Amino acid sequence: MDALPADPGDGPGQPHTDAPHREPGRRPVTRRPGFLVYGLLAAFVLGSAAPFYWSFLLGSHTAQVAAQGVPPLLPGGHFLDNASRVIDTVPFWKALGNSVLVSSVCATSTVVFGTLAGYAFAKLRFRGRSALLAGVVATMAVPTQLGVVPLFILMSKLGWTGTTWSIIFPTLVTAFGVFFMRQYLVDAVPDELIEAARMDGCSQIGIVWNVVAPAARPAAAILWLFTFMATWTDFFWPFIALPADNPTIQVALNQLQSGFFKDYSLVLTGATLATVPLLILFVLTGRQLVAGIMQGAVKG
Repeated sequence: MDALPADPGDGPGQPHTDAPHREPGRRPVTRRPGFLVYGLLAAFVLGSAAPFYWSFLLGSHTAQVAAQGVPPLLPGGHFLDNASRVIDTVPFWKALGNSVLVSSVCATSTVVFGTLAGYAFAKLRFRGRSALLAGVVATMAVPTQLGVVPLFILMSKLGWTGTTWSIIFPTLVTAFGVFFMRQYLVDAVPDELIEAARMDGCSQIGIVWNVVAPAARPAAAILWLFTFMATWTDFFWPFIALPADNPTIQVALNQLQSGFFKDYSLVLTGATLATVPLLILFVLTGRQLVAGIMQGAVKG
């Protein structure tokens, strides 16, 4: 009786395996997401877009239709007329420009100062570092309302009351931005890389510019976007510090609902117009933001 041919895996030092041999150069087959995953994603997308669509839906009808309750599910033809009324009722373009200016300056300064302070707390060794960091984090537990009176007095003495400087100056840097960048830079920038830059004669500013800034780019993009959104939607302090003729977009929207009768079609048209710049920002920066997150997630 003839012997069976020997398996190449049965030789000395080569354990036998019953697994099929993978063809060289062929990638393993991965499973695609199923119907449940796509269904959940579609539900999340529809749920996120529903408030914006509802605002646009009521804003596209007249005040009488909006006051009746549930309007038709299809948009009407009065959105442009309501948008023209919004622009004529409040200083919309001035408020929009103020919001763009304040949000951009505050977001950029928060990223710059947050990165510098986060690098100092993460990589530099100095006396009282832990106590200072604890003090910075503790300020996040203090409600904004507690500091309104002394902050208003300070802005009044500086002569900034009623100007956009009263909105920009208190938010040039935030405790959350410092803490967020510190937590990211602890692991994103190896100590050996900083020591190598110092041996090459790089100064602290050079280390921050050439080593820390490229590594912090993903976190800086997220922090910039979140700070821009938070400043754009802020209402409490701008409502106190700014007059009616020099508002931000949120303060201007509040002027639409003053009086005994609230025109919900007018109010929601203004809310829709105020949301459009944020949507444009996400469309323009969404790909770069995701690419930055993926770049920060890859190690090695």
